[in-house]
Amino acid sequence: MKCAFNLVATILLVMLFSGCESTGTTNNYGVATIEKEEVTIEDAVAFIESHNQHERRVWKPYSIAFWLADTQINPDTQAVVSNVLEEILRYDARLVEESKQFNGIQLQGPTARAMNLVRIGAKIPAPSDDDKIAELAELSSQLSAMYGAGKWCPDDELDKCYSLGALENIIEDPMTSNDQKLRAWKGWRTISPPMRDKYQRMAELMNEGAIELGFNDTGELWRSGYDMPADKFAQVSEALWTDVQPLYNSLHCYVRDQLQQRYGENTVPSNALIPAHLLGNMWAQSWSNIYPLVEPFDGLPSIDVSLGLKKRRAEKESELKSKLGNGASIKELAEAEYEADEWIAREMVKSAEQFYVSMGMGKLPESFWVRSQFVKPRDRDVVCHASAWDMDLQGDVRIKMCIEPNLDDLTTIYHELGHLYYDLAYNALEPIFQSSAHDGFHEAIGDTIVLAMTPKYLASQGLIEPVIPSEEATINSQMKSALTKIAFLPFGKLIDEWRWKVFSGEIQPDSYNGSWWSLRAEYQGIDAPVRRSESDFDPGAKYHVPANVSYTRYFLSFILQFQFYEALCDAADHKGPLYQCSFFGSKEAGAHLNAMMANGQSQRWQDSMVQLTGTREMSADALLEYFTPLKEWLDKENSGRSCGW
Repeated sequence: MKCAFNLVATILLVMLFSGCESTGTTNNYGVATIEKEEVTIEDAVAFIESHNQHERRVWKPYSIAFWLADTQINPDTQAVVSNVLEEILRYDARLVEESKQFNGIQLQGPTARAMNLVRIGAKIPAPSDDDKIAELAELSSQLSAMYGAGKWCPDDELDKCYSLGALENIIEDPMTSNDQKLRAWKGWRTISPPMRDKYQRMAELMNEGAIELGFNDTGELWRSGYDMPADKFAQVSEALWTDVQPLYNSLHCYVRDQLQQRYGENTVPSNALIPAHLLGNMWAQSWSNIYPLVEPFDGLPSIDVSLGLKKRRAEKESELKSKLGNGASIKELAEAEYEADEWIAREMVKSAEQFYVSMGMGKLPESFWVRSQFVKPRDRDVVCHASAWDMDLQGDVRIKMCIEPNLDDLTTIYHELGHLYYDLAYNALEPIFQSSAHDGFHEAIGDTIVLAMTPKYLASQGLIEPVIPSEEATINSQMKSALTKIAFLPFGKLIDEWRWKVFSGEIQPDSYNGSWWSLRAEYQGIDAPVRRSESDFDPGAKYHVPANVSYTRYFLSFILQFQFYEALCDAADHKGPLYQCSFFGSKEAGAHLNAMMANGQSQRWQDSMVQLTGTREMSADALLEYFTPLKEWLDKENSGRSCGW
């Protein structure tokens, strides 16, 4: 999963609760100040309205600054974004402080909802001290830039440096050797040790800010954003993991056995942790790329979309080069290759757009096709981590990706467009309500659509050969899905488990890396392939840690998407097993989904949940029902094996 909100999205969510202006007096930060001995409900309404007016003015220029910082990485854009971030943090700190004057007033309806969002909205809480605000802003922009510009330049290859994308290609190819994968895995993690001290200081400053807001630490602040007490949310999250853990453990047992057959028992021992570099993903968060090594039944039609996409791209390149003739220059040939990259990327995006349009949603605006970044530019560093952007709260939506012709990137595109259609659905609301019911909702929408990309749908789009229904074909398809959907769950849980413990002080700086790998062993059953120490900072090699993006949203989304999927299948009047459902072309399902999305965060997430699914609880029941055939097959297949670690 290469998902969703990057630093700008998080900061703009922070900005959503920052800064306010009114026709009355303001302090030096532009925050409305009510100069009265007693404030009223009318004052609170005016306070929120002045905030909304401010957001309408600043959202677009701030968004442009962050967009340029991600797509034009250089000292100038980083300086600009650091200044913008400092301004945002100052606004945010003062707005929350000013909101305290309304604590004793019994607010109702939208005003009460908006005031609560103001109070819990500081995802990067800053201390009130001006110098510390400036320091936090600089650290945040530096860490994001360090990740985006990260490259590995091996000592034994003169003038040769590898970007994240190049190293991912090595890890993701199931045919590359163990040694090649290990080298790439180690290489990427050379970018993060310089982040360690900066991250430690950033966490300290954020904790100071959270304490000033009345929380014990930043982790408690983050856990308070789910319309329930922070400790209750932690219990709900742990209960969801407990429900899905048996399915994950079965998948882990089977995959470890298959990898042992591939690499040998010395590399993949029985009853032990799986080496992280062998799972087909730089962070071992998704295992879909090792599907050829663990495919349950061979000899069936391929469900590997990547093969078809790569073939189409190669055909386009061949067509373009043939037009150039034999006398083409090196530059012309390179241009043809880049044009083929751009062509297949746009074709993949059009495929995703078509799915949403088939459900009755509008086509993306023309500006989307002009202003998005679909492929990695050849002339500069950019942040390739996939992200979706709402630039002005009025329809200027974009994605930023470095698309490659493979299944992972195809599903990521469907996922990112889910963010954009959510943005467009609630654009009519006041700015403070322009977000999802909770952050897991925003991540779940696109992945709900991905679940509907059944083999039948993929074949109808010419992405794979038609698959004849059979028990073996079902198991193959479910295995392919589980290597993404189930393999991710413990990773999605542990990222913030680590950060919550960092913020609370349970994990001290001198054990950052050791604690990271302890949690990865506990939750995922994996281990570093080489010895690691506290001179390393492996958490920083994962984008969301230096970019300071909360990760629990992704864990929740991988549960919610199955609940949403089940609800949309019901709306489409699907008959048959849940895993066979595709609501492609169902206007009823589209209307059902759009009605929920249009509410943004104007109501509690429980109200949005019941509107879409008929229940007010997050539950793993739909996920477990979906994977029932695979779980039964895995239990039989694992019989006699020693599972666990």
